[in-house]
Amino acid sequence: MTLEACTEVLRQQDPDRFGAVLVAPPADRPALVTLYVLNLEIARAPLQSAEPMLAEMRLQWWIDRLAEMGRGTEPPLHDVLTPLWDAWADGAGDLAALAEARRRDCAREPLAGPEAVVAYVDATAGALMWRAAHRLGAPMSARGVVADHALGAGLAAWLRALPRLQPLGLGLNGARPEDIRRLSVIALESLRRAARGHRALPGSAAAALYPGPRVPRFLREIGRGHIDCFAATPEISPFQRRASLARLALTGRWWR
Repeated sequence: MTLEACTEVLRQQDPDRFGAVLVAPPADRPALVTLYVLNLEIARAPLQSAEPMLAEMRLQWWIDRLAEMGRGTEPPLHDVLTPLWDAWADGAGDLAALAEARRRDCAREPLAGPEAVVAYVDATAGALMWRAAHRLGAPMSARGVVADHALGAGLAAWLRALPRLQPLGLGLNGARPEDIRRLSVIALESLRRAARGHRALPGSAAAALYPGPRVPRFLREIGRGHIDCFAATPEISPFQRRASLARLALTGRWWR
């Protein structure tokens, strides 16, 4: 797969991150595109078999290849790993942690409660956003701000996906509305903390920090009891997506 093919995969399967990539400086776009397509692949790997051992073998393949790249071994020609190597070189080894965080998905065991969801989102969406933001110039001193923002955005994305995750055994253990409301509160508080610290981050990192469209409103509606995430969540319309991305492009404002 060429970089152009990876870009098309991202456009079709992760339109919010695709739109945000277009806001990044052109020189940084290959790194973001390949990072996000890798994330799609490793998130999909545990779901390609209902047998936990086979699912883990698929995920382990990605972990092993990334570890080899981290040791300086160029991968054989591959749809994703070849453009990833071109963009990240041996820095791709650090991305193996993103795949390790998905290992629990192989067992198809639901998360025990809000605290477990927070830990999972921090290890997946949080680590992903930090890798992207750091690549775009976020300093180590701002890692806490990025972590807060990633947790808020990641929890919102997880809650939006919950109607699909629950039947797969990847949601919450028990359909308790109070757990969902608690997660929405945690997410909003995290976004507010990040907004207060936004000056710690350079404008160049904005593309990596985009939380997606209508995130605060979605979380507030959950808190008010207007959305049952176990049943269905509102779809994002093309207009809403375009308007949100236009705001990012025009203002560089990723916080709310």
